[in-house]
Amino acid sequence: MPKILAFAGSLREKSLNRRALNVAVEGARKAGGDVTVVDLRDYPMPIYNADEQEKNGFDANALKFQELVNGYDALLIASPEYNGSIPGGLKNTLDWVSRKSDKFGTNEVFRGKCAATITASPGSFGGIRCLGHLRGVLSIMGINVLPSEIAVTFAAQKFDGDSSVMTDEKAKALLEGLGASLWEMLMKTHGEVKFVSDTSI
Repeated sequence: MPKILAFAGSLREKSLNRRALNVAVEGARKAGGDVTVVDLRDYPMPIYNADEQEKNGFDANALKFQELVNGYDALLIASPEYNGSIPGGLKNTLDWVSRKSDKFGTNEVFRGKCAATITASPGSFGGIRCLGHLRGVLSIMGINVLPSEIAVTFAAQKFDGDSSVMTDEKAKALLEGLGASLWEMLMKTHGEVKFVSDTSI
């Protein structure tokens, strides 16, 4: 059975993107998906520097995240927009995990996976400008990114306070639909196919 790994690029405790991610995760689970949500704060990594890697070896948390990603078939990522692009913490994680380690080759843990992307912002653009950058980064690592992407505008107004309960039914349906679409894509490409013996015909 294929599996989805979900995480947000924001490190904030009450991140709008983490909350939007949870809604999409629920959509994937309602569709029958097996989804694991992780927090990038549990995998702190130094700023990637090839000289430091050569001197000190591959970062332990980066290797843990490589091993984690390697065990999944798809990624569900919610990223905030920082100055029109993706945040440094998320980019640094992707840079580390895409690198060659003692266990994995360059981009090995990403290549051939599929992904769906989300962004959320308190503003009127919804963070949409970061998604093109995120798509480019994921694509160059060999990930097939779903054509559909969701940007939640005025996101702070669409939740019940600081909770993950989304009160805007239209936005909720879009996010849940994206999660479901990712799972449906996985089932088409990785789903189990029943073998029918010719002796039973």
